Amino acid sequence: MSAWIGATPHARIGDFDFFDLIIALMGFTATERKAAMGLASVFATRMLGLFMIMPVFAIYGPELQGFTSFWMGLAIGIYGLTQACLQIPMGHLSDRVGRKPVIYAGLVVFAIGSVIAAVADHIVWVTIGRALQGAGAISSALLALAADLSSDEQRPKVMAVIGVFIGLSFTIALIVGPLVAGPFGLAGLFWLTAGLSMLSILVIRFWVPDATSVAPRGDTSARWPLMKKLVHDGQLWRFNSAVLVIHFCMTCLFTVLPSLLLPVSASGSQLWHSLLPVLLISFVLLIPMMKVFNARGQIKAGLICSALLMATATALFVTSPSYLILLVAAVLFFAGFNYLEAGLPSMVSLFAPAGQKGSAMGIFTSCQFGGAFVGGLVAGSLLQWHGQTAVFIAMLIALLGWAVFALGLQQRHHLKSVNFAVTQSNGNWLDQLLEQPGVAEAVYVPEEQVVYLKVNKHEFDAQRVMALINAPAAELKEN
Repeated sequence: MSAWIGATPHARIGDFDFFDLIIALMGFTATERKAAMGLASVFATRMLGLFMIMPVFAIYGPELQGFTSFWMGLAIGIYGLTQACLQIPMGHLSDRVGRKPVIYAGLVVFAIGSVIAAVADHIVWVTIGRALQGAGAISSALLALAADLSSDEQRPKVMAVIGVFIGLSFTIALIVGPLVAGPFGLAGLFWLTAGLSMLSILVIRFWVPDATSVAPRGDTSARWPLMKKLVHDGQLWRFNSAVLVIHFCMTCLFTVLPSLLLPVSASGSQLWHSLLPVLLISFVLLIPMMKVFNARGQIKAGLICSALLMATATALFVTSPSYLILLVAAVLFFAGFNYLEAGLPSMVSLFAPAGQKGSAMGIFTSCQFGGAFVGGLVAGSLLQWHGQTAVFIAMLIALLGWAVFALGLQQRHHLKSVNFAVTQSNGNWLDQLLEQPGVAEAVYVPEEQVVYLKVNKHEFDAQRVMALINAPAAELKEN
């Protein structure tokens, strides 16, 4: 799983692997290396805390007072509601009061929520604790700090390193959750989460450097005026709806999958025996999928086929299969999910207008967390009143519906986002910039003194553009 849930630094599938990660770290300055590793570890520990509960709550949740299937789904997904509501406001707050104060506050809120859930003996208080965990919505502030601490050239690699760690944390959470819950119960998971949150505060305080500069806002922060326009972008909504649907389905799946696998396991603590081979095989399937779709530039086909792969797996779940077919279905589901989860953010970056990537990703991330919340709410309700077959049917409808919607997706190749600091603002350099080979879009933001470009990476000449941007005004007027 390359580049996972939560907040949105993502390495493009096929463009960044573990060898690239080592090379990238070697090329960083000391500050960039500390920022990448420190912030990636904080992201990873938060993801562990949020997702360790998913594979085990259906098994150990019935020990809580007031437990019902509806409350189970709500407790699993409620973090998504508070994350979706607070992610962008917390990012804006970090612009005003600083990155680290917002991160400290978010980690403390996350720890308080974990403690409340750890000491709770009623499902309602666990749900409140999970909501507070989500309220520690610091992903935007963490990403902005990562951007502030990295150069323009190294910033994409820093974000990719963070994305790899997030992907690993999700996988590790699905394995560690059953291992910890077996001897220590749900309370042990939440106490571990609280401890990791406190450890993250120490990492931010003593390991991650303080920022001495501010990265361009257009590619790192959401801006309200731009978001109103982006909401009406039909192409971007194909990606926003996709991430909502796959996280809806993922949350739905974990309300029922553990109980399907449990009869084969001697105890809940051994659930990882089934999950580990499923996850490993799904990783292996990513390799041919990347070669077939990415290497040939068939991204649209890859996204639609991955959704259909998840739909096929869901249809197998509906048939109440044997244990072997159940595992095959799980492999297919995770393979499709992996491809979509890692590929969608790069598509948002590709289709977002120049200078609006931060705003586009803000909407995308809100849809991501919103899907988790809606999935938990819908799955819990259906499971309680209509049974697990109804949950799978809801997943199937959502996946097939999105696959049809995605048929209208446009193909777009070879574009990437770049930005340059502007040292002068006179003359007609912006008009000349649009005439340069490979430049598809150009937006100048005077208050930031930054020009944002969407360029064809095969035709773009960065040195020529920099010379044009920084040329004296008199020279520009002569051209």
